[in-house]
Amino acid sequence: MSARIAVLGSGAQGAGIGADLTRAGLDVTFIEQWPAHVEAMRANGIRVNFPDESVVTPVRTMHLCEVATLREKFDMVFTLVKAYDTRWSVELIKPYLADDGLVIGLQNGMTIDVVADVVGPHRTIGSVIEMASNMYEPGVVNRQTAIERSWFALGGYDATAQGRAEEVAEVLRHAGRVEVTDDIRSSKWMKLVVNAGELVPSAILNLPLAEAVRVPGMHEFMLEACREAVHTAVATGNRMVPIFGLDGMDLTDPDRFVVQLLDAVLGDFSLPDTRTTVLQDWDKRRHSEVDEVNGLVVDEQKRLGGAAPANALTVAIAHRIEAGELEAKPENVELLVGATVR
Repeated sequence: MSARIAVLGSGAQGAGIGADLTRAGLDVTFIEQWPAHVEAMRANGIRVNFPDESVVTPVRTMHLCEVATLREKFDMVFTLVKAYDTRWSVELIKPYLADDGLVIGLQNGMTIDVVADVVGPHRTIGSVIEMASNMYEPGVVNRQTAIERSWFALGGYDATAQGRAEEVAEVLRHAGRVEVTDDIRSSKWMKLVVNAGELVPSAILNLPLAEAVRVPGMHEFMLEACREAVHTAVATGNRMVPIFGLDGMDLTDPDRFVVQLLDAVLGDFSLPDTRTTVLQDWDKRRHSEVDEVNGLVVDEQKRLGGAAPANALTVAIAHRIEAGELEAKPENVELLVGATVR
């Protein structure tokens, strides 16, 4: 009997991945909080526009309010909600998780601890995801990263969960390349390192990532935010580890490591029109994950007795934008590049 799978959060990333698993013949249920999106998928399936083709996949989908009608339980739940929505969404699905079921957080931020707190370490699989998608129309995903270029890392919260990571990898390989790691926390921190430099700073300028990095002073600012993040990661007991399947990374020098990592993302994993998830959130007038990314660096440094000025400035400007006090625009570079840059 095949595993019963839920995709909890079926937006751009979740719907794209869920469609891959559905086309592979797996038993997949989409659970989504955007009502119009659920109804569009019910009526027409999910359309995923890849760089070179468009694929429509009929899918089974539910509104959040319909979760209470479930009778059978899920063996695997992939969560792709925003990091700040993790706790309530995992609490929502917990009664419908099989006793030996797993929750896999395909998310930005360090959500692995929240998931473990809700369902237990033995049922928690952490992950890193590198895949670019966007969605502005219900039922339609624009996936900028083809399946063969999408990349995931998986690892268990503890030894018990680690022994089951390959089960999840076998499923997720229908959506991209998958690596199983025995140190998923360090891998997640390395993704956070690059996210700290690219996600919010480029969104503050209201520009696609490739355009933002060419604005004078921005590449240096992004690197500084990454440097603060990687030094924070190491200071909190994490290791520099290669991610995205990259080879030849310098794992001895944090400052050189972030240069290599950011350059790889800018050169190999983004398209000229890629708008980061934060900018997509602001396009939709939604709250972003700035507190779970840059804010985490600031908070951890404060706990250590240090500071992360580039990340703190990023958080402060993002909060002004989300409060409606400031507009995201290219001219905001003047607010960013005044931060201390080594």
